[in-house]
Parts: sequence; C-alpha cells; structure tokens
Amino acid sequence: MTDLPVQKRLYIKTYGCQMNVYDSERMTDILRPLGYGVTDSPDDADLVVLNTCHIREKATEKVYSELGVLRRMKEAKAGAGGQMTIAVAGCVAQAEGSEIMRRQTAVDFVLGPQSYHRLPEMIARAHRASGEALAADFAADEKFDALPKSRQPGGVTAFLTVQEGCDKFCTFCVVPYTRGAEYSRPVEAVLAEAADLAAQGVREVTLLGQNVNAYGAERNEGGLAGLVERLAAIPGLDRIRYTTSHPRDMDEALIAAHGTQEALMPYLHLPVQSGSDKILKAMNRDHRAEDYVALIGRIRQARPDIALSGDFIVGFPGETEADFEATLDLVRQVGYASAFTFKYSRRPGTPAANMGAQVDEAVKDERLARLNGLLEEQRRAFNAEMVGRVVPVLIEREGRHPGQILGRSPYLQAVHAEGPANLIGQIVHMRIESAAHMSLSGVLVSAAQEAVL
Repeated sequence: MTDLPVQKRLYIKTYGCQMNVYDSERMTDILRPLGYGVTDSPDDADLVVLNTCHIREKATEKVYSELGVLRRMKEAKAGAGGQMTIAVAGCVAQAEGSEIMRRQTAVDFVLGPQSYHRLPEMIARAHRASGEALAADFAADEKFDALPKSRQPGGVTAFLTVQEGCDKFCTFCVVPYTRGAEYSRPVEAVLAEAADLAAQGVREVTLLGQNVNAYGAERNEGGLAGLVERLAAIPGLDRIRYTTSHPRDMDEALIAAHGTQEALMPYLHLPVQSGSDKILKAMNRDHRAEDYVALIGRIRQARPDIALSGDFIVGFPGETEADFEATLDLVRQVGYASAFTFKYSRRPGTPAANMGAQVDEAVKDERLARLNGLLEEQRRAFNAEMVGRVVPVLIEREGRHPGQILGRSPYLQAVHAEGPANLIGQIVHMRIESAAHMSLSGVLVSAAQEAVL
C-alpha cells in the first residue's frame, strides 16, 4: 500500500511501560499510510490518542485530567470550523472503557491494547458518528497479523514486543485483566521484524513482554533463550536486552545464555516486589525471598558482571515494619544497579484492593524514602566502580552540548563524551572518567590505546 501524502496530524501521548512505547510506534505505522503525520502538540492535531497505563491510580487520574484539557481544545477547534478526534487506547481503555465514555463525552472511541490494529476502522466509525465506540478484545494473534510488516525505527535502538499478557495473577496487578493470558508471537514473525529493523540500521533491540521470560512456553519453541540465540545471528544486530521478567520463569537455559551469548547484554530487570515471605505469599508471587536470592546467585555464576534492576512495592496490605526490614535486607544481599519503587495503590478489581490492614499513606511515604535511599547508595556505588574502566558504548544520538555524543554502556548507563556525530550507530570504546548523578562521562579510546591499557 502506498502512503498517502501527509494530510492530517496525529498526536500520541504515551503513559507507562516500554510496551506502550512500542504500541504507540505501531499505531503510527498503521496510520502513516492513511496520510497521518506525527505532531508534537495536540493543539493542531486532527487525531489525538492517549495510550494509557492502568498500573497505578495516579496514572489513571492523569488520563482523565488530560482528557479535560483535550475536551476544551476540541471545542475550540470545532468553534473555528475544524475537527479533532480523541481516542483512548491501552490498559485504562481495556479496564474502564465504558466509564471513560461516560465520564468524558469528548472521547470518540476507546480501544484496548489488543485492538489498536482496528484504528482505521474506529476512526471511520467515529467520522460517520455511528457504530460501536468500544473495541477491547484479547485477540493478540489477530492484532499482530494485522500490523504493517515493516516499521520505521526512530534510531539505532528499538523495542520489539515478543510476548503479551500474564497468567501469574499477582494480587496487586491488573495486567491479567487488561492484557489477557500469556501469548507469544511466533519465532519467525519476531525474527522477520528484527531483521527488518537491523536492515534499517537498528543495532540493539529490547524484547518486550509483560512476562517476557515466559516466551514460547505455550508454543514449545525453545523459550526466550532459543529466541535470543536466533536473533543474535541476524547481521548488524549486536545487542539484545529483554524486560520484564518473573523469577518463576527464569529457566536454566536463559541463565546460561547470559554467559554464552555475547549479544545478550549484562543487564537484567527481575522484579521481586518484597523481601518478606509473608508479603510475597499475599502478593501471590509463588516464590520466597531466599528463592530469589539463590536465583540471583546462579545468574551471577553465569555472568559475574551482570547489573541487576528490580521492582519494589512498599506498603502492601499487612506489611509491618519487620516485613519492610526484610525488603531492605534483601536489597543489601543482592545489590542493585538500578530499581523502580512504588507505593502500593489500590487497583479496582484486584484481590489486594479488598484486603484488610491497608497501610497508612504516611507510613508508605517514610518507607519509600528509606528504600530509595538505600537503592540510591547502591546505584551510585555501581556507577563509581565504572570509573577507569574501558567499556563498549553504542552511540545513539548527539548530546545536549555542541560536539557531544551520547550512548549506552552494556549495563544500560547513559555515557556521554566529546566526539563526532558520524559515530551515531557505532559501538565505540570509552574510558570512563567520572560518574555523575544520572550518567557517566567518558573519552573515546582507540584500539591501539586500549591494547596498552
């Protein structure tokens, strides 16, 4: 299909996880052949899509707040003789579709995360002002089959969704209800998309899934380790990452791959949520703290230099000071290079929302501050250990200052240095000179210099 000349303007605002970033990119791909060009502001957009996240209560309320602003823009545009179509996509749409349409009449339609391939159809329905305004089913295979086969990556790195949904039913989580059961894309489809990205200059892909290390479980296709091995054979694709994982699905083949697959970066995001066995059981995590620590030990045996990242929830219902101290103890045992921390917030429809012994907000705040303080100490120490080392850095773009380039280390740290823009897309060696709060500073090292270091 030949793309139409740009006739309309599309604005997409993305909330939440990397999978939503990927989904937003694919929505752009779907609409580009119809003549939609991307704009950075909703003011002049013909179509506004809010791609939403339902994990936290504040994120959901931000969507409703944004819709209020958009309603006024839509009314102003209509008064000037124009038209703005507003769509809500993603997990909030899946969970609260009817409520969105009731609360905000300016919304033309909503569509869940498995239905965004229907965007052209829904736009046409909205323009005809007839037909259904909701599209929120779980036909993930239909969605991927309907997407354009080629993408237009925005740089030398790209997200690549390989798995969706989750069957774990953690008691705090809405994902099984908004994304559905676990579904793995066929290996050949993933390989074809990755090869297309590599042909367009992408050097690094991050494999995405709500439970990505369960990839292939229902297909018996070699699991994530087998997929990584085949992806690593694609010419030009030099770096592979994946997120997010569950400890229950970290099998021995994947652990071993961290030590044998050069393209698999030494960085692992492996959420644990709590260090208390009582709280882990209440969360339905189906593992104990000691199981998680032992798993980390096996991973480090396979890849001693691996950098670890995690997710933590403080203030889960019933969490005592002793339970929280157990989380701090686990953090001290493991040692993290980075982490994401959250205060527990009730999500309607999840079992935890109706549990007793809800923790006071002030207690949550105090515990979160203590946890963040410890994790920040560990992050700073990890970055400081990089000073003096020579590391390969994939240059992604120009930096904020003239003559500066910016890239990522194997451990996902931002690294900047003085250098020419023609290095973008190349993997260069840098000697790390200093560690700042959010990034590392380095200098380019030639092969000859590296040989004598």
